[in-house]
Amino acid sequence: MGSITLEKVQKIYGNVEVIPGIDLTINDGEFVVFVGPSGCGKSTLLRLIAGLEDVSGGTLKIDGRDVTDIAPAKRGLAMVFQSYALYPHMSVRKNIAFPLKMAGVDKAEQDRKVEAAAKVLNLTPYLDRRPGQLSGGQRQRVAIGRAIVREPSAFLFDEPLSNLDAALRVNMRLEISELHQSLKTTMIYVTHDQVEAMTMADKIVVLQAGNVEQVGSPLELYRTPRNRFVAGFIGSPKMNFVEGEEAARHGAYAIGVRPEHLALSKESGQWKGTVGVSEHLGSDTFCYVHVDGIGTLNVRTSGEVSVHHGDTVYLTPSEANIHRFDKDGMALR
Repeated sequence: MGSITLEKVQKIYGNVEVIPGIDLTINDGEFVVFVGPSGCGKSTLLRLIAGLEDVSGGTLKIDGRDVTDIAPAKRGLAMVFQSYALYPHMSVRKNIAFPLKMAGVDKAEQDRKVEAAAKVLNLTPYLDRRPGQLSGGQRQRVAIGRAIVREPSAFLFDEPLSNLDAALRVNMRLEISELHQSLKTTMIYVTHDQVEAMTMADKIVVLQAGNVEQVGSPLELYRTPRNRFVAGFIGSPKMNFVEGEEAARHGAYAIGVRPEHLALSKESGQWKGTVGVSEHLGSDTFCYVHVDGIGTLNVRTSGEVSVHHGDTVYLTPSEANIHRFDKDGMALR
């Protein structure tokens, strides 16, 4: 079991309230992602759950048991950090087995658990190598293996892919998602990358300045963002925002339109504009179009569309996909 409940959990450093009092429920077996910009409190929140930071106020429960003042080692959680933190002089086998050895588990049981974890993580051929002989992705899998053998109630991942190159990040994203499907264990994953959040999570927690802005499935946050911050943070490329007369026409202080919800035409449309930079990515083209009185809008269109710098084009937003916001940035329904 691995349900985690935060009740008015607060963190204060001196006179600075970093986490102002969060209520959050993470269900057993869920893959939950904490996402937000740098400094929003997501890693601090993870460390509070792990017990690596003291809670300043509120209650933290794991499977209904109050663990607010319980030592990290007794919470039944396993944490995987951004740095692999492997022992360079030990083999992969010994690195994975290390927490079992420290816990006094007998050698036969150590070997059984290490072999099982290595099989799940495709590390069996590398068990007798040292970390220096592995790629970055393999080292991260070793760090995950060391967590798996502890059979925790939940895994806590603190930006585990930040040190990997782009291709490895995609591969490891898939591997961690597959691992979740096979283990069915609760996982909490911290990232500033909303693409990771969208592709991996059952539930996303969007944080800003220590506050929970919205909690929901990836598609819920994409389709019905609670406010302008969430709307602008979730989705890639980012949502376009328009203020002034165009927004007022929709009964709003500002409207938001995602790049994929703008139709581009060379013949006619609602907004006339001039093409600036175009980014050709093969299947997609992202066009930055300057529209007088509105500003520069990013349009996602087919890679087959031929547009050039300085071309006159017309944009038409999908009326069904226009998001409306009041002057405080809250969504209008």
